[in-house]
Amino acid sequence: MAIVIFSSQLQKLTGEEQTHVNSEVFKDIVTEITNRYSALEHDELMKMAVAIDGEIIHTPFLEKVASSSELHFLYRISGG
Repeated sequence: MAIVIFSSQLQKLTGEEQTHVNSEVFKDIVTEITNRYSALEHDELMKMAVAIDGEIIHTPFLEKVASSSELHFLYRISGG
């Protein structure tokens, strides 16, 4: 099972540092964890970038995730 590591901001909503997921596609992972943690909003997570095994992916919607993968949700930083 892949592991999702929550940032300190997301930990305030989940009450946990990490969780394991069964899904293998990013969009399904988002659905799985938003069903598990009612304080997380699906649309907000979909707007975030994600690091999968250390690689930042800005549009991960259909990205496949290995069962040994580690995911980190990242707030997007805008510059000017």
